[in-house]
Amino acid sequence: MPSAPFDLDAFLPYRLSVLSNRISQSIAQLYAEQFQISITEWRVLAVLGRYSGLSANELAERTAMDKVAVSRALARLVERGLISRSTHDDDRRRSVLSLSASGKRIHAQIAPLALQMERKLLAGLSRDEKQMLDALLDKLAARLT
Repeated sequence: MPSAPFDLDAFLPYRLSVLSNRISQSIAQLYAEQFQISITEWRVLAVLGRYSGLSANELAERTAMDKVAVSRALARLVERGLISRSTHDDDRRRSVLSLSASGKRIHAQIAPLALQMERKLLAGLSRDEKQMLDALLDKLAARLT
């Protein structure tokens, strides 16, 4: 029995990945030159800006990125003094990561740029379409857990 041809352009995971990459690259253009921050580094800063005190493993889980990529980004951000690494009180083997004062300042400058880009991207959608998009994304994410 012959199978239907694989239409990559209609394949949802591919479409979402390409869209996500294009959005990330658009936002990255706003901050890469001014702050010398890569997409991966921004994701790390953004997550730690929201969830301070994570371990490297927890950070990798929250970003859904490869642990090696997260580790490299962390090393660069720690070296630049944007992230502080301390030891967990109860488990001395576990590192606790948080934004340094410099990291908080950069986060506070980039976050509005990212939100502005999001508003621009969503401007073409009605309020109902935005709510539907949120609901559909939540529904798809729930199928993966």
